Amino acid sequence: MLAQPTAAATNSQVTIANLTKTYQEGETQRTVLKEINLTLKPGEFTVLLGQSGSGKSTLLNLISGIDQADRGSIRIGDTEITALDEKSRTLFRRDRIGFVFQFFNLIPTLTVLENVTLPQELAGKSAQEAKVSAMALLEQVGIGDRGDAYPDKLSGGQQQRVAIARALAHAPDLILADEPTGNLDEETGDTVLKLLLELANQGGKTLVMATHNPEIAKQADRVLRVQEGNLIEA
Repeated sequence: MLAQPTAAATNSQVTIANLTKTYQEGETQRTVLKEINLTLKPGEFTVLLGQSGSGKSTLLNLISGIDQADRGSIRIGDTEITALDEKSRTLFRRDRIGFVFQFFNLIPTLTVLENVTLPQELAGKSAQEAKVSAMALLEQVGIGDRGDAYPDKLSGGQQQRVAIARALAHAPDLILADEPTGNLDEETGDTVLKLLLELANQGGKTLVMATHNPEIAKQADRVLRVQEGNLIEA
């Protein structure tokens, strides 16, 4: 899929050095990631394979700044996010990263349109600009006629389409997707995956996807397996 990155997308290279993350489980300290070193190129689609609990989601959360590493560094473009405080990481994520979750994470009290306009308004767009942009994105993902609906009135596939539109609403350079088809039936999952890849490719965006589905890996530029705290080229 490796698309020619735009000038802005060159800010999406991810460089990870000596990254380590541990969790305390009772009296035992469990190391989830051990001294990870990795470079993700702009415009590249990378798949992280691994069993549940292997550390795929942890790595995505570290890259996004949702979680903090014990040791090591993560640099996205020219910003070392591991050196930022929590507020700065939140603002960086809001402005530069799009995240697609397995369970959609839409705000149930907001309409479809409001769910997609919200990240744009938080990033400083006017309400009118955000609405126009959001409607265009909803049309792209095939649900332009459901803008006034609430998430609980949509099917799982439709909710994930909204989640993709929301993740792309602020034009991020980097998209992180955590099992985006894991809560969908096979046919719907295939459709949603195709849509996500098309939209990411159009913008030359860097896409990192965690999954346990080897079929998805066949479409990636690069496949890495998370195993016993290590990253292994698959």
